Amino acid sequence: MKLLSKILTWIKNNLESYKRVLVIARKPDKEDLQKTLRICLIIMAIIGFIGFVFYTISILFIG
Repeated sequence: MKLLSKILTWIKNNLESYKRVLVIARKPDKEDLQKTLRICLIIMAIIGFIGFVFYTISILFIG
C-alpha cells in the first residue's frame, strides 16, 4: 500500500507541475515567432555552409 500511495503522490505532483506550466505558457506573438524562425534559419544556413566547406575541402584533397 505504501508503494501505491507513493506512486499516486508522484503522479499527482507531476500533474500539478504540468498544469502550472500550461497555465503560464502563452502563444507567442508574431514578432517573437519571426525572431525565433530567423535565428533558426540563420543557424541552419551556417551549419550547412560549414558542411559544404568540409565537403569541398575533402573533395579537393582526397579526390
